[in-house]
Amino acid sequence: MHNKQTLGAGYLLTNAQPSPLLTGERTNFEGRPIGNLILLSLPDSEFQAVRPLLTFEYLPSHTSLHEPGDKLEFVHFPNRGLVSIVVVTREGKTVEVGVVGSEGVSGTAALVGFSRYPHRAVVQIAGDGFRIRADALRNLLPTCLYLQNITSRHAVLQGMQAAQSAACNRLHGIEQRLARWLLMMHDRVDSGYLAITHDFLATMLGTDRPSVSLAAALLQRKGAIEYTRGAVKIVDRKVLEDSACECYATIQQFNSFIGLKSPAAS
Repeated sequence: MHNKQTLGAGYLLTNAQPSPLLTGERTNFEGRPIGNLILLSLPDSEFQAVRPLLTFEYLPSHTSLHEPGDKLEFVHFPNRGLVSIVVVTREGKTVEVGVVGSEGVSGTAALVGFSRYPHRAVVQIAGDGFRIRADALRNLLPTCLYLQNITSRHAVLQGMQAAQSAACNRLHGIEQRLARWLLMMHDRVDSGYLAITHDFLATMLGTDRPSVSLAAALLQRKGAIEYTRGAVKIVDRKVLEDSACECYATIQQFNSFIGLKSPAAS
C-alpha cells in the first residue's frame, strides 16, 4: 500500500522509497515479465490501465531510441540494461548528461506535452523493456495520479543529473568523472561487470580514448576496477567512491526517492 496524502484532485508521494512488487510478479498481455520499478510500483488500478499499452522490446547495445530533434513517439521503461541521454553538437561531439535504468523511464518530455526533444537516447548496456506510445500514455495521466507523480519525479531527477554533469565535465578531472560514471552504472545494473569499451566511455564522458585509458589505468592501480577488453569489472566500490568527485554523492542522495539502492561496498 502506498503512503499518500490527498491534495485536491491528486496526491503527492510521501514515501522516500517506492515499494514495488518483485520482478516477474507482473506481466504484459503477452506474458512478458516486468522488471521496471515504476511499472511494478503502480497501484493495481493504474497498472491495469497501463498494461494493454505495454509492448515488449529488446534493447541491443548502441540502439538509438531517439535522435535529436525527432518526434517523441514512444516512452520506454527498461527492465534491464541502461539508456544514456546524450547531447550531440553540430560537429558530432557527444557527452552524456543522464542515465536511465530499470528504476526509470526514457522520454519523460513527451509526458508533459513536448513533441520533440533535443537530445539522443541510446542504449548503453544491452537489456530489454517495454515501450508505450507517448500520446496514449499522456492521455492516461489525468486518471493515473501515482504514475503522473512518479514520472514527474524522474523528470526532475534527470534535470538534476544534467545540471550536475555540466558542472562535473567543466570542473573535474577525467579520473573523478570516470569513477562517478562507473558508480552510477553500478547503481543501475545488477552486476559489477560492465560490458563497455574505452571508445564508448570516451563518447559518454565527452573526451578522447587515450584520456579514458589513462584514467582507467589509474583506477586499476588503486584496486578499484579491473579492465579487460570491452569490459570493466568493479572490484572495490569503496575505493571507487573515494576516487569520485562530490557530484556522485550530490545525485546519489536522491536514489531512494526513485527506488534505487546503491550496491554495498566490497
